[in-house]
Amino acid sequence: MSLNWESTYAIALELRRQHPEINIEEVSLQQIYQWTIQLSEFEDDLALVNDDILYAIYQDWFEENIHGK
Repeated sequence: MSLNWESTYAIALELRRQHPEINIEEVSLQQIYQWTIQLSEFEDDLALVNDDILYAIYQDWFEENIHGK
């Protein structure tokens, strides 16, 4: 499965899986960016990212921590 900037929920799930010890409330958008582009499944133009996309990933991750399993 390939991930791109539109895959915010899938990215959030993968980041949550890879960083289970992280307190999401202490994660910066820059950290989300770095972790996302390091994902082996990530295949998108790095120039297409913006704060809204990174915040959407953050929100999805936050919601999964509250409501996910």
